Amino acid sequence: MDIRKLISQGELETVEFKQSTGEWKEIIETIAAFANTIGGKIFIGISKTGKILGADVGKNTIEDLTNKISINLDPKIHPRVSIEKTNGKSLIVITVKESSDHLVLAFGRPYKRIGKSTVRMSKDEYEQHILEKHKDKFQFDMQICKGITSKNINRKRLEWFVKEAKTQRGLDIDGALSTKEIIKRLKLTRNGKLTNAAVLLFSNKPQDIFLQAVVKAIRFKGLDVTEDMLDFKIIDGDVFTLLEKAEDFIFEHIPKKAWIEEGKLQRQEKWLYPPKVIREALANALAHRDYKLSSNVQIRIFDDRIEFWNPGCLPKGLTVEGLKRKHDSMPQNPLIARSFFWVRYVEEVGTGTNKMLNWCRDWGLSEPEFEETETSFVVTLRQSKLTDEYLGTLNLNVRQIEAIDYLRKNKKITNKEYSAINKIGRVCAFKELADLVKKGVLRQIEKGRSAYYIVSD
Repeated sequence: MDIRKLISQGELETVEFKQSTGEWKEIIETIAAFANTIGGKIFIGISKTGKILGADVGKNTIEDLTNKISINLDPKIHPRVSIEKTNGKSLIVITVKESSDHLVLAFGRPYKRIGKSTVRMSKDEYEQHILEKHKDKFQFDMQICKGITSKNINRKRLEWFVKEAKTQRGLDIDGALSTKEIIKRLKLTRNGKLTNAAVLLFSNKPQDIFLQAVVKAIRFKGLDVTEDMLDFKIIDGDVFTLLEKAEDFIFEHIPKKAWIEEGKLQRQEKWLYPPKVIREALANALAHRDYKLSSNVQIRIFDDRIEFWNPGCLPKGLTVEGLKRKHDSMPQNPLIARSFFWVRYVEEVGTGTNKMLNWCRDWGLSEPEFEETETSFVVTLRQSKLTDEYLGTLNLNVRQIEAIDYLRKNKKITNKEYSAINKIGRVCAFKELADLVKKGVLRQIEKGRSAYYIVSD
């Protein structure tokens, strides 16, 4: 080590100068900061300007300093403390290595290095380091499932997955390999043992171990949970089966919309809700639920909506409104989420909720509603207010019905367009549009000549 050359560069992110061991408290804080950043060296016996003063090294100086370091750092680390000579003077050099988890405390407080300064780490940043260190303990699907071996894995389901993932995303794993080797290559083992994710994804019946890993699917009569249940199923199996059977249940209980388009002989049809959104909502509920909770994923189908109830809450830092903007992917169960991605059960990591918004808009529906309750995260898909059943309750005239047919295809309508469609004057058109606004069917955007109307939902 060329000490003089290093000292000549001045203080850096990895270099700190101290005049004497009398600054031992600041020295210990800087040791913690270096450990929590990228490591570094502390030179004792140098002024802040880089002037070599020399350190007063007595018989017990080094022992006393190392004892103070040991007592006041938690967890205990052991930086190298040495005496170096330069310009005929003694310097104490403390060499600190970067800590693997960045969780070293000095006097019970976390520090880090920013440029040439040692600063207190924020509470949120420190907690993030804690979560990162213990993520295998906190994230359910990464934990080892005791007492389960590769003999409990459903080979047919595993072979299906490898084949499908190879087709959909180019997974490079040979399906002829042993079950144990495939699971290992899918990174579904830990210390050579199966994780909870491996059991939930590929075991014959995960519910023998995880009673909560079922989906309750309910079709209610009417609009409220107090109404009669027309159908009720408890769905079990691996998580792929849960998704597939829950999807089947939904399509058994929602109708298709049908209409005739001019110039086309065949009747046009589509599901009441976009299939892509249904699958994304189901996949999110199964991949992001908190499996430590005893409650189940629930699918509630009503006359006017579908609700997907997912046990657990959003990750810290992510809000309901944040789901509608660009956001990071923070899966509660990353191994399950990654497996869904491989077989295209989810479209793209971190963009699913944004795509759901677009898919619903393109389908002519309102945006999905995201809501957090005390124990669950809920996604709600609602029918458009333009259903014939709903409109029939509003006592609309023929011209208003005609305008709504126009809106189904064109998304918006102006006063001028309403007048032209119905061959009436602007004043009458304005009154009838205002009536649709009053009844909650339409919403006016802008005012005056720039005004236009869209469906209020």
